[in-house]
Amino acid sequence: MRLPAPPIKFLFQHPAHLIACGFGSGLAPVAPGTFGTAFAWASYAWLRGHFPDDLAFGLFLLLAGILGVSACQITGRNLGVTDHGAIVWDEIVPFWFVLFLTPAGLGWQVTAFVLFRFYDITKPQPARFFDRRIKNGLGVMMDDVIAASYAVLSLALIKTLLDAFI
Repeated sequence: MRLPAPPIKFLFQHPAHLIACGFGSGLAPVAPGTFGTAFAWASYAWLRGHFPDDLAFGLFLLLAGILGVSACQITGRNLGVTDHGAIVWDEIVPFWFVLFLTPAGLGWQVTAFVLFRFYDITKPQPARFFDRRIKNGLGVMMDDVIAASYAVLSLALIKTLLDAFI
């Protein structure tokens, strides 16, 4: 059973809430994880344009992930549910990482979106371990980091096969 989203005023009660709830994208009445991922996709090009090189952006992603552990921990505690559906920072940062490593082109981005959502929803091991056993901000972030890793590996495999046969 999905818990209802908190009221919008919740976002402004603590900076961690605004971050963890994806600047409001996690308050979607249905499929907040998909809305969070869509927010990541929509904001990626703008965000990426603010970094001079891949190293700077990679460091930003690392810091955003570390910040996310704390933001998700605080927000989950204040919502009374470790991984409340409104918490979507765990989708946003890992999907930025996926897009960072995705080949250029809309078709590849759509494929990346579908693969990431598939792995995030199905939670193959070890993502399932983090989702079920690690009940804190690290567990919230890590299952999606693992889903992102599966998506990146799948994209690499698809690209390799296409390059070999086309």
